[in-house]
Amino acid sequence: MTKLILALNVGTKDNALEWLERVGNQVDLFKLQMDLFGRVGPELVRHFVQHGASVFLDLKFCDIPSVVGKAVEAVAELGVSMLTVHTIGGQKMLEAAAAASKSGTKKPLILGVTVLTSISNDELAQLTGAHYSVKERVLSLARLAQDSGCDGVVASPEEVSLIKQACGKGFLVVTPGIRLKPSSDDQSRYATPGQAASSGADYIVVGRPIYQAQDPIAVIKEIKAQIEGSNG
Repeated sequence: MTKLILALNVGTKDNALEWLERVGNQVDLFKLQMDLFGRVGPELVRHFVQHGASVFLDLKFCDIPSVVGKAVEAVAELGVSMLTVHTIGGQKMLEAAAAASKSGTKKPLILGVTVLTSISNDELAQLTGAHYSVKERVLSLARLAQDSGCDGVVASPEEVSLIKQACGKGFLVVTPGIRLKPSSDDQSRYATPGQAASSGADYIVVGRPIYQAQDPIAVIKEIKAQIEGSNG
């Protein structure tokens, strides 16, 4: 069954704690990203973990292998359940991250970020100087992540089924770019919760549709109903 991650796109510790209390175990994980972590840091992660919440720390590490390895060790000590590294860091870096994740008492899942959901085919060509499609690039990076010992990848809903076919059902796919209905914003590649679940996504990441809703709990229930419907 596809699991639900709430992206905490909030600006303060107090806002984050309000959502922890408000939502509780209605979601499977809380995603803390670089802007919030930059303001409140490890203290907030510890608070969530101490209160029984599972944390997906989305800092997208990318540096030389030794630096990334130490960074993974540091955040693993906080008790996070999942964390991200950029696949463009290369095989040695990904291998260092995977190895470092096993050094502590609790192993976090290591997810390789493939191509951001905001990037189109034209933008990818500008970045790489090559004319591979986004789907081709995502698939090659997913294979690299798997070969390097990562537990899964972050990819848009459009690439989930391709990754599952290439890497197997056991290789995790975490999917942002989730919208309850078509929308014009900074996500170029998106889908509904039901569509993502049908494609085989292991986790979907949802932010704005939940925290901008008048009744967030009702939206969470709607998302879960879509997921359950896709598996029925």
